[in-house]
Amino acid sequence: MYEGPIQDLIDELSRLPGIGPKSAQRLAFHVVKAPPDDAKRLAESIVQAKERIFFCKECGNVAEGELCRICRDEGRDRTTLCVVEEPKDVSTIEKAGVIKGRYHVLGGAISPMDGVGPEARGISLESLRGKIAASVSCHAAIKINMALDETKMNWLLRELARTECPMTCPHGRPIVLKYSMKEIQKAFKRI
Repeated sequence: MYEGPIQDLIDELSRLPGIGPKSAQRLAFHVVKAPPDDAKRLAESIVQAKERIFFCKECGNVAEGELCRICRDEGRDRTTLCVVEEPKDVSTIEKAGVIKGRYHVLGGAISPMDGVGPEARGISLESLRGKIAASVSCHAAIKINMALDETKMNWLLRELARTECPMTCPHGRPIVLKYSMKEIQKAFKRI
């Protein structure tokens, strides 16, 4: 045991995930031995991260404002949704370049076998359900010659009705359109 600020630093560092007492001690002494400017830069980075980093209101990823860079990117495929456990998983997948769509960050693992359900993590399954339904409906609406059987169509309509905005896809296009029989006949050149 040390006394004063060095022990306080060791104690605080050991509270970080994956940092045990010995690692905390090594890190603390590294910081103490480092030039003052390096220690100040580290401390300022921690303060800045805490003050300026939030979670994206759309997907749950880390963001400097209301939306993360991925949700702000109009070029992303809005019909692809990748569900991940943590924001670090978004970074890993982005580096691999395998997903060009959107994400939904759960914010923690769901493990019903261990008694950890979505409610315990504060995970909004309603929000996720809405994103999935909107993505599926948009994809189905714009894909040429895609036919939905009655079961799939009824499921999709039920899920869309449960979302926050059941009449538009993620792009803002209408999902449900009302046409009169005369308009339909005209569109198919039957009049």
